[in-house]
Amino acid sequence: MRKNYLVTGVAGFVGSHLAEKLLASSDVSIIGIDNFDSFYARSIKEENLNLLFTNPNFSFIEGDIRNTDWHSKLDGITIDGIIHIAAKAGVLPSIKDPLMYEDVNIKGTMQLLEFAKKNGVQQFIFASSSSVYGVNSNVPWSEDDHVLKPISPYACSKVACELTGYTYSLLYNIRFLALRFFTVYGPRQRPDLAIHKFIAKIENGDKIQMYGDGSTKRDYTFVDDIVDGIIKSLAYKASMYEIINLGNNQPVTLAELVSTIENVAGKKAIIERLPEQAGDVPITYADISKAKSLLNYNPETSLEEGIKSFYNWYISRKK
Repeated sequence: MRKNYLVTGVAGFVGSHLAEKLLASSDVSIIGIDNFDSFYARSIKEENLNLLFTNPNFSFIEGDIRNTDWHSKLDGITIDGIIHIAAKAGVLPSIKDPLMYEDVNIKGTMQLLEFAKKNGVQQFIFASSSSVYGVNSNVPWSEDDHVLKPISPYACSKVACELTGYTYSLLYNIRFLALRFFTVYGPRQRPDLAIHKFIAKIENGDKIQMYGDGSTKRDYTFVDDIVDGIIKSLAYKASMYEIINLGNNQPVTLAELVSTIENVAGKKAIIERLPEQAGDVPITYADISKAKSLLNYNPETSLEEGIKSFYNWYISRKK
């Protein structure tokens, strides 16, 4: 029988890739919801949606996850799973406007859990973040580490959603899987994120801003690998609540990232060095043994391969 999945944030970077991959299966229908948040241009998200509208098994609702006015549009439709990607994203913006992050991320997630409760949706996949680990020198980061000390309102909101998911799983029999994403990149990446910004500036001959001495490390994870983990989580039935890291398990320094981009682009970066930013962490590093065990998750894309894929997308889009 055909599976119907509700994907929030479907017009965004990860959401559109996920929907596209799911729709490649003829027995899947996607109902996507997005409110075209003004964090970046609506036109970019509309480009992402245009790729999905070509599939007859895709339908779209323009709506805000904090509201319930769109719920009636799903009357009579059995939803087999909710994949909740939508969120106010970004560490620095959350420091400037913490109340908005609380409102969108926490209230929005609770509204979706209420929808799941009322409509008997038994599988709820939540896009969490590596930022929940805060400054943690005990690497690689394991889901079993009880040292969560988030250092931004964005990270706090993700922790709160994970805990809320546990409560709903316990009380209302909703399987809740929190997938902690580690620095996702690839084609369609948000224009405010480092790899996108760096490539755009290097191509234009502009300075790139490097915060700190270039020694900070990130566990960069290609979007196809993240999507593979999400899709595998839809089939997971062994327990009612899990937190699972989705990363690449290979941290890369900022200096190494810039060098890789230079090699792929065939151009040298003009670097402007600045002090480290508030809310930033020195390293992110995923222990993915749990994801491998529970989901058969196995990231396959090297940094160079992923940067080449993004660079080719960027150049083709620019043309």
